[in-house]
Amino acid sequence: MANIALITGVTGQDGSYLSEFLLDKGYDVHGIIRRSSVDYRERIAHLEGHKNFHLHYGDLGDSMSILQVVSKVRPTEIYNLAAQSHVQVSFDSPEFTADVDATGVLRVLEAVRLCGLADTCKIYQASTSELYGKVEEVPQNEQTPFHPYSPYAVAKLYGFWIVKEYREAYNMFCCSGILFNHESERRGETFVTRKITLAAARIAQGKQEKLYLGNLSSLRDWGYAKDYVECMWLILQNKKPEDFVIATGVQHSVREFCYYAFKHAGIELEFQGEGLDEKGIDKATGKVLVEVSPDFYRPTDVVNLWGDPSKAKRELGWDPAKTSFEELVKIMVDHDMAKVAVERASEGIRTNLAEYLEKGIVK
Repeated sequence: MANIALITGVTGQDGSYLSEFLLDKGYDVHGIIRRSSVDYRERIAHLEGHKNFHLHYGDLGDSMSILQVVSKVRPTEIYNLAAQSHVQVSFDSPEFTADVDATGVLRVLEAVRLCGLADTCKIYQASTSELYGKVEEVPQNEQTPFHPYSPYAVAKLYGFWIVKEYREAYNMFCCSGILFNHESERRGETFVTRKITLAAARIAQGKQEKLYLGNLSSLRDWGYAKDYVECMWLILQNKKPEDFVIATGVQHSVREFCYYAFKHAGIELEFQGEGLDEKGIDKATGKVLVEVSPDFYRPTDVVNLWGDPSKAKRELGWDPAKTSFEELVKIMVDHDMAKVAVERASEGIRTNLAEYLEKGIVK
């Protein structure tokens, strides 16, 4: 039987990497995208000509659309990666977050069951380290108590438990991967890691003066998204359906991320001061390039998220250390240095053209 994968959230960071990974393994890959007046397909544009890559319109907020796609594709594996994934947005739009991140998971499970695929389709649910929220022990593993601390985390907790319920009630092969922070050059520009690498590139190339951040001492367990999608796949290849923590098992501070990002951009930072008064200074020039902003600083927000991937390493043979922290930062900075260079070149062309038009050289 051919391997047929259905991916929700296919246009996102993880969805694009997972699509590439599965296509390389010979899968027939189907992705669900939402109808919108603005098309967000940059991350998967290079895949759209592939004979085994297909897109369908659907929405986790619409059970009929999910049912129709599942009925048409009849997948052997489903990866539910779609979500409203911003914690702050979940406070502003708690009902929408619950509808997509909680009830949306139920809609996927029910679609599989109603289409008669409960015995043949395996389901992966993208869970999150935010379930641990107000952390009760460190590091966190599969037995650590959950303490969700936002509408997003509460909605995701429903998703986690309903997957567990369907596994036990209907004997379905469905499992959750509890993902800790995972970054890449495809990360959205509003996330702190990408904000840092873009700023380092822009400052190094004279396009930005300064970077403003929150608490530089905040600790996170950062991994490379490209490595994490392999673990998602391995979870569905396991002999029995189980939940796994997906993490590196190593913590780094926002300060460290900054230091390495600027270093790869050719600037060595020296940090002085503490808390709100901390600054990142260019060693060569003495210029302040990084400052802490009160708008972003939350001293009580040092959530000690630190995953223990021992189970995934032991039972799945997954290697969380394939890409080191410093290598991850370098990959992101190299990408953004090239991106900023292209932007500068484009600006130069537009400026020259405007001058020529003004002087009447070009009509």
